[in-house]
Amino acid sequence: MNFTAIDFETATGYPHSACAVGIVTVEDGIITEEYYTLIQPPDNEYWYRNIMVHGIKPIETLNIPTFDMLFPEISKRLFGRKIVAHNESFDRNVLMKTMSWYGLYYDELEIADRWECTCKIYRAKGYPKANLKYCSDRNGIQLNHHEALSDARACAKLYLLHDGQVKLKV
Repeated sequence: MNFTAIDFETATGYPHSACAVGIVTVEDGIITEEYYTLIQPPDNEYWYRNIMVHGIKPIETLNIPTFDMLFPEISKRLFGRKIVAHNESFDRNVLMKTMSWYGLYYDELEIADRWECTCKIYRAKGYPKANLKYCSDRNGIQLNHHEALSDARACAKLYLLHDGQVKLKV
């Protein structure tokens, strides 16, 4: 089972305001690489309610590169891969809108228009709640919720579990 799990945090309610990304690469059912970076959002603007969710503040991204500068590192982890996210419509929209904001073309990543969604998978399994925290808690997966790498790692593990894979070595 080969795929890449991804999670974004945003600085504002606008989808092009990515301020952090976590990316987890899975090869043959084993986590082989983890990547995390802060991202300076446009104008380094943050909304208070977003800060309250993820704890990332403008001072932390003031001297961090913008998405377009980080894109080479991000794209090499996504290019041509099966992508998984817990709330795929949110994370896919953040990626697409942030790329568009910087004049980058989503089609060049050669990834699907729709990704695998662990929220939908666990809802279909009959979980009474399908949010990342509930799914992680129920499956004994450690989670520091709204920290992008932790969220992406939990998503990867949930995706592995849904298919009966149990090689959780990271």
